[in-house]
Amino acid sequence: MANLVNLSTGWSFRDRDADEWLPVPAIPSVVQQDLIANQKLDDPYIGFKELDARWVNEKSWVYRNVFSKPAAPAGSAIVLVFDGLDTFAKAKLDGKVILESDNMFLGHRVDVTKALEAEGEHTLEIEFDCALLKARELRAQDTKHRWVGFNGDPARMAVRKAQYHWGWDWGPVLMTAGIWRAVRFEIYKARVASLWPQIQLAADHQTAEVTAVVEVESIVDEEYTAQLKLGLHGKEIASQNILVSKNTAQVTFRVNQPALWWPHGYGEQTLYDVSVVLFRNGEEVDSSSKKFGIRTAEVVQQPDKHGKSFFFRINGMDIFCGGSCWIPADSLLPAVSPERYRKWIELMVAGRQVMIRVWGGGIYEDDAFYEACDELGVLVWQDFMFGCGNYPTWPEMLESVRQETIYNVKRMRHHPSIVLYAGNNEDYQVQESEGLTYNYEDKDPQSWLKTDFPARYIYEKLLPEVVAEHSPSTFYHPGSPWGDGKISSDKTVGDMHQWNVWHGTQEKYQIFDTLGGRFNSEFGMEAFPHVSTIDYFVEKEEDKFPQSHVIDFHNKADGHERRLATYLVENLRTATDLETYIYLTQVVQAETMMFGYRGWRRQWGDERHCGGALLWQLNDCWPTISWAIVDYFLKPKPAYYAVKRVLNPIAVGVRREHHDWSVAHAQPPKTSKYELWIASNKPETVHGSIELRFLSVNTGRDIRAPIVHENITITANGTTDIITDGVIDHIAEPEPHVLAARLWVNNQIVARDVDWPQPFKYLNLTRRQLEIQRQVGVAGETVLVINARKPVKCLVFEEQEGVTLEDNAIDIVPGDEQTVKVTGLGESPLRYRYLGQESCEVVA
Repeated sequence: MANLVNLSTGWSFRDRDADEWLPVPAIPSVVQQDLIANQKLDDPYIGFKELDARWVNEKSWVYRNVFSKPAAPAGSAIVLVFDGLDTFAKAKLDGKVILESDNMFLGHRVDVTKALEAEGEHTLEIEFDCALLKARELRAQDTKHRWVGFNGDPARMAVRKAQYHWGWDWGPVLMTAGIWRAVRFEIYKARVASLWPQIQLAADHQTAEVTAVVEVESIVDEEYTAQLKLGLHGKEIASQNILVSKNTAQVTFRVNQPALWWPHGYGEQTLYDVSVVLFRNGEEVDSSSKKFGIRTAEVVQQPDKHGKSFFFRINGMDIFCGGSCWIPADSLLPAVSPERYRKWIELMVAGRQVMIRVWGGGIYEDDAFYEACDELGVLVWQDFMFGCGNYPTWPEMLESVRQETIYNVKRMRHHPSIVLYAGNNEDYQVQESEGLTYNYEDKDPQSWLKTDFPARYIYEKLLPEVVAEHSPSTFYHPGSPWGDGKISSDKTVGDMHQWNVWHGTQEKYQIFDTLGGRFNSEFGMEAFPHVSTIDYFVEKEEDKFPQSHVIDFHNKADGHERRLATYLVENLRTATDLETYIYLTQVVQAETMMFGYRGWRRQWGDERHCGGALLWQLNDCWPTISWAIVDYFLKPKPAYYAVKRVLNPIAVGVRREHHDWSVAHAQPPKTSKYELWIASNKPETVHGSIELRFLSVNTGRDIRAPIVHENITITANGTTDIITDGVIDHIAEPEPHVLAARLWVNNQIVARDVDWPQPFKYLNLTRRQLEIQRQVGVAGETVLVINARKPVKCLVFEEQEGVTLEDNAIDIVPGDEQTVKVTGLGESPLRYRYLGQESCEVVA
């Protein structure tokens, strides 16, 4: 059998310009982690210490391991395998160069059999040249290229390294270097180099063909036999032995009545396994296995009354893809464990989010990320690693990109969760904003290389060719946003990034649904993280106020002061104490996400007008203030729960016409229209009952009789309009009131929605007469029973470590008791607040 010898320990490192070697706790790691471990660097996530760590960015580093030659049977190869080197790496074995790499996204295999012929100790050294300085050198060598882009040093585009390391509008400038993924020896005479399960599912889903393609690498020219097996839930379904011919073997298994892989909420996440055992003369020499799912995945783009559709169809089922965009979960990437990856994806599933978009300025994620998505049923939109820039296309760069793409596509292609590859993030927007040449009608790739936007060659020729060869069943999309070569703001085709709320024209979030396109793959609103996260990075009590220097330093968004202030002042009564200010920003974010998701999900039922919405962003890479709806420590913000409710399998929506009070000089309207509807992702029709109440904000009383509809037929996988022409007469009913909707299915309340008069700042929301009883549930969990005599806006319970809230940031209206299950709380106190409350209170 092939033997693996892990090289995770025994390393030391030093500044290339210094003599002192320092111990490395474990590989994988990057230099900042190792400096922190040796007390040579403080945590750069605290205070202003990111600035104190900037010297590391401009240094070169050397890593060393002195090891004994691994035991190897005669005739075996000894191969040194690097899964990831960050970034300009020169590896020497006993002083001789064995590898030079300039691409962080590539893995490497180096045959060191001859180099290790001598017994005894050997020395492996890896020198990491400074990526920051190297990038600037490369930029300076090409004066003809237009080095333009958004975020970070434009020189970053010269280097195949995670682009966010140069700093982004949500992350620090931390230029890592080191052995960021595993390194090991592999010792073998023959090995399974690749195992690729290819799936063909019949249109009626009654049968499937699984073709297992094996590539073999052998040191000696001998005859090998591959034993291939197909299994499900640990049981063998089929098996076949086949001779390896020209280093390949291929077997097709037929599966009757296959169990399909579905995104969560639509079916089971069934994973089959295919395995291969390689034999020589009856002796097992190597083995490999892969888990995969049987499913079809399409991106449906067809002409319709709105332009051209863009939505996902899985196993013949149209899926509204509500979800999030994903950035790397840490600036120091080896800090993200498989367990931490899984917690992130579990949060998505608990939040009813069905798609994650891996953003193009980060990394091709760890196997553990995609495995969690497979197992938990989250669809993956995978960008290639180009972000917000005009990238150069030197021959060496093109070849490096080709190898990077082959390496990563082959690594990822068996995952059923991955349903789309996109060429880049916002590079076509850079082309537009800078006036770079782009003629969609020009179909000559060689001519593209001669323009001032040469990276079109990468996105429209190189990448799609590699995907077509190595993962032909996966849809390829030239960029995000992109649609048939039209401008990126075109709402009729492709996907779009809608940033005219927060950025751009800074539209009111109440009209977010009118700003969307066929698939809204980015949009967002900033909010502060929880006070415990602020406490982590703000060391001094005197700095704990909303506009403190250190808090501003941890918000990297350009103009964040103005934008936060705009949305707060337009909508809420402002405050200066930190806890209230944090809460108010979170209310605005939650409302923004609700208005966007609720309207776009409704549009799904209108000939798939909107195919999905991926908010920017799910997560953070350090403790910060950003657009994330869950902070660095995996603590959800109120927006997380607002999205969760809108993505309920069956959701009710009620909305009145919101007038632009700024333009009207705050003059009250005479009338307002309102609408009531139901959105469902159920594959079959459902029957239910709906109630709409009109409740005074000031007294909690009904100002008119409720509207009740019994035995409604709820449209399958679409929208059911209940009221489209409702009118509120503000002259006859001048008292501010909420519209509170409830939906029953099988005599159970399955959804609620409450529409409030806008803006909130005009309402008196104090003294709501809220009652919260604390009970013990049947499983020992805490159950909060909540009632109110007046409408309550955005009741938020604090997030605590190890405590999970079933729901949060909820609206309460009189006569509608709600319960919230809380696990992990025990006897601990739980604080809460709502809009208009002067300070936090504690549940009795």
